[in-house]
Amino acid sequence: MKPVLNQIVDGLAVPPIPEVQEWARGYNGAVGPLIDLSQAVPGYPPPPELLNWLGEQASSPAMMGYGRIEGESVLRNAYANHVSQFYQARVLPEQTHITSGCNQAFIASAIAVAGAGDTVLMTNPRYFNHATTLSMLGINTAYVDCDPENSFLPDIETLREAVKTAKAFALVSPNNPTGSVYPSALLSEIFEVCQQAGTWLILDETYRDFMPVSQRHNLLRQRQWVDGLIQLYSFSKSFCIPGQRLGAIVAAEPVVAAIAKVMDNIQICAPRAVQAAIAQAIDPLADWQAENLQEIERRSAAMNRVFADLPRWKISSMGAYFAYVRHPFDGQNSAEIARELAQVAGISCLPGTYFGENQEAYLRLAFANVDVGTIEGLGARLKAFRGPA
Repeated sequence: MKPVLNQIVDGLAVPPIPEVQEWARGYNGAVGPLIDLSQAVPGYPPPPELLNWLGEQASSPAMMGYGRIEGESVLRNAYANHVSQFYQARVLPEQTHITSGCNQAFIASAIAVAGAGDTVLMTNPRYFNHATTLSMLGINTAYVDCDPENSFLPDIETLREAVKTAKAFALVSPNNPTGSVYPSALLSEIFEVCQQAGTWLILDETYRDFMPVSQRHNLLRQRQWVDGLIQLYSFSKSFCIPGQRLGAIVAAEPVVAAIAKVMDNIQICAPRAVQAAIAQAIDPLADWQAENLQEIERRSAAMNRVFADLPRWKISSMGAYFAYVRHPFDGQNSAEIARELAQVAGISCLPGTYFGENQEAYLRLAFANVDVGTIEGLGARLKAFRGPA
């Protein structure tokens, strides 16, 4: 008898990003260079100092052995201090865990709090890797639909009912795919609702360094945060090193201990050289990160200017990294629109259908990938685009 694959994994769709990249390979350059707004990657290089520190650490024999499962002490200390300053709160090194990227942070956190047959709640639209992770683990998913007329933020009363049967609520803010930054007051309401239901709040803040100071939440200033909050983060995006895969978790010490059990069976420890390099970088590169935030804001402003001159296209939501755009081709699936945009107009982006049900009218544009001049070139291409034949 021929052996068969895991039917859950075999039944998943192919990874979205390679599929979109394949569409882009069909573009012949007719209207200029490809404008890549697909995979969310920083549109500028890491600073030379970080590359030097990384090179030094990567050539150190001390970094070649196993490290602590929870992460290098030097980085846990530096990160705890950074988060404490960032949120004007008190986070201890023992309340942190370093992972190989934020996707791994989510996987480890999900396993730590939910098992096969349990339910994790997400928003619709949702980040596709969260959904596929839960599916592979045999964890059920439920969704709270988010209203495009309310910047794709969830209704608190609808959420109140939905969390009652969920082990955790997985939330992304600033959001992927919509870009929406959840207001501090709304996050506090959401956390209170989760606590009343005995539901974990897993808050993925991969893109938090790309939002203004005024939009930071106060969850970590609440004494009860240790009783239900698990916060995820990506050094990869903030320091322009996605290929190095480095993320972090902030949670209560018992949660960190549980996650360490999971991590010991996934990877044992995150790559050590990049941990040591980032520990050196957090404080010295603060001004560099602040300049990047200003650049992202300039790119956001450029997006608004471009779409103000495109009455048939509408930015439904935009924030720290993404614009979630409603295309003008009623009744046509966003996957077909995205494929045609890539192959004809040289604009690579993700279709809304990758992010959940009833998203056929939307496209995700990762505008932070490209500079202002490139964004300004979008207008002419979108005006000329006539949609699938």
